[in-house]
Amino acid sequence: MAKSPETEHPNKAFGWAAKDKSGVLSPFHFSRRDNGDNDVTVKILYCGVCHTDLHTIKNDWGFSYYPVVPGHEIVGIATKVGKNVTKFREGDRVGVGVITGSCQSCESCNQDLENYCPQMSFTYNSIGSDGTKTYGGYSESIVVDQRFVLQFPEGLPSDSGAPLLCAGITVYSPMKYYGMTEPGKHLGVAGLGGLGHVAVKIGKAFGLKVTVISSSPSKEDEAINRLGADSFLVSSDSQKMKAAIGTMDYIIDTVSAVHALFPLLGLLKVNGKLVTLGLPEKPLELPIFPLVLGRKMVGGSDIGGMKETQEMLEFCAKHNITADIELIKMDEINTAMERLAKSDVRYRFVIDVANSLSPP
Repeated sequence: MAKSPETEHPNKAFGWAAKDKSGVLSPFHFSRRDNGDNDVTVKILYCGVCHTDLHTIKNDWGFSYYPVVPGHEIVGIATKVGKNVTKFREGDRVGVGVITGSCQSCESCNQDLENYCPQMSFTYNSIGSDGTKTYGGYSESIVVDQRFVLQFPEGLPSDSGAPLLCAGITVYSPMKYYGMTEPGKHLGVAGLGGLGHVAVKIGKAFGLKVTVISSSPSKEDEAINRLGADSFLVSSDSQKMKAAIGTMDYIIDTVSAVHALFPLLGLLKVNGKLVTLGLPEKPLELPIFPLVLGRKMVGGSDIGGMKETQEMLEFCAKHNITADIELIKMDEINTAMERLAKSDVRYRFVIDVANSLSPP
């Protein structure tokens, strides 16, 4: 007989979970495995609230299985390390991102691309390497194989640094892979949300000229004066969009709603690259003429491997890049999810787990 979440593992744990597709989160008792020889046990201090958390608790993508304890932007303190663990000591400040397991032997894993391993396991709503369900960071602690634990660099704040573990690597990895880092080149960032606002900061740190492309004219002042973008383009302003045709070298498209790609492809120069990172619920239409006539490319990217995620954290620490956050208490999470669904956050909620999560 299957064990209950509370008795599955030897160590009692507590968090907040969604029990069904209403997506309402409530207190939840479960359990964590013992700290193995290769494991690090992390006392969770902060956890960012990602759009994926919202999609998953509501089963928007059709593969949620409840109960779901979300959260994959985790910063905490290592409280226990296994005897084979070399990179971490008790008391270290560490991060845990989107993935907590992979086969560790396939071609992708051998190239430090664990994020593309066919057997990769997510930090929550997934099956871990021990065959049991994974529960994420909306909880007091987590046990993770050392390969999937990150050193959190000195000088990077725990709260506003947490979202970099998903949003940061999601934009950093494609910029490196697709060669979008050449100083002086022109980067368009479509969508100014959790991913987009970090993309602006990382783009500027690489020395790019950055234009934000948004459907919200009200975000212009913030994009330029607070986030450091060079210019702002309202996607519904047909005259300005027309004037910007053929001016950009790269575009990072972070929009997670269904939207037209044709206008974005028009903004690209010959040899331009459009990288899509948002995950709309329905397929997008891909017009082929602009690709063929301008030798343009459309690509995708999904987070990054562990080595590159560590590199991204060091880069952000060096350039003082953090997410703009609104810190919330654990019991404010349902209101935060409602606001996130309406894009009413500048730009990432982060839960103050250590100071606000207490068993009832």
